[in-house]
Amino acid sequence: MKRPAVFIDRDGTLIEEVNYLHRVEDLKLFDFAADAVKQLKAAGYLVVVVTNQSGIGRGIYTERDMHAIHEAIQEQLDNAIDAFFFCPHLPDAGCSCRKPGRGMIDAALADLEIDLPRSWMIGDKKIDVETGRNIGIRSGLVLTGYGRQHLGELGSPPDATAANLLELVKTLVEKAD
Repeated sequence: MKRPAVFIDRDGTLIEEVNYLHRVEDLKLFDFAADAVKQLKAAGYLVVVVTNQSGIGRGIYTERDMHAIHEAIQEQLDNAIDAFFFCPHLPDAGCSCRKPGRGMIDAALADLEIDLPRSWMIGDKKIDVETGRNIGIRSGLVLTGYGRQHLGELGSPPDATAANLLELVKTLVEKAD
């Protein structure tokens, strides 16, 4: 049975922004992240992390380093994330997986039974909102990470804006009722 998904950007949305995060000891989940994910799960959403990780393409860290970060996130969130998808390419690589492209979402659709029309894309950057638009789903912008800066760069507003992921999840769950 298909379920709606919430595609969540990683850095600046679920965890604190650390440029080119590659050491588990530098990982810091936002205090509200666990509650936000629990509320999504309780409302019946799949929780899918989609993240651009050009640090791999730049040779700053390895794919193994990134997977260690994802394993630590899962551990801290009691394995509540349904899947992680990432793009290791540089911004100018021309790949289809890098947000705002749809490659990571298409990969999720191939792997999981997702009710796309009822799904959301949430992040702290203009590219996250654009990803939602490119897929044809609702988008939410959080003001953590780069959110405040990117709010002024949007040509049209996202479907929802909130101070952080938990506040946006509360709005999203209310709209689903």
